[in-house]
Amino acid sequence: MYKELCNEVGKLNNSIDIRGIFHYEFIPTGQTVNQICYLEVLKSLREKVRRKRPEIFANNSWILHHDNAPAHTELSVREFLATKQITVLENPAYSPDLAPSGFCLFPKIKEILCMKFQHE
Repeated sequence: MYKELCNEVGKLNNSIDIRGIFHYEFIPTGQTVNQICYLEVLKSLREKVRRKRPEIFANNSWILHHDNAPAHTELSVREFLATKQITVLENPAYSPDLAPSGFCLFPKIKEILCMKFQHE
């Protein structure tokens, strides 16, 4: 099953902290990451933080860093983040200096995860 998923995956959404990757989701090829999709990702991420990093969840000391993609800045997403009191590290608009490191790092992580699932 995961082998087929890796072959069909278009995007990899992952969350990293100082201890490594603690959450990832495959977004299928052709799936548009709109506000509805992104809200589901955020809900899943929040639950993973609660389960895997309870110390930072309990005192609400975790910070979300995402870019200024339209799905990330929609009103429903901002309301969710505010309601759940999730701190967001804001990016200046169109700032290549502060963009998430996904351009070089994420394709390599995607490759490693797909190889891992192919062997399971």
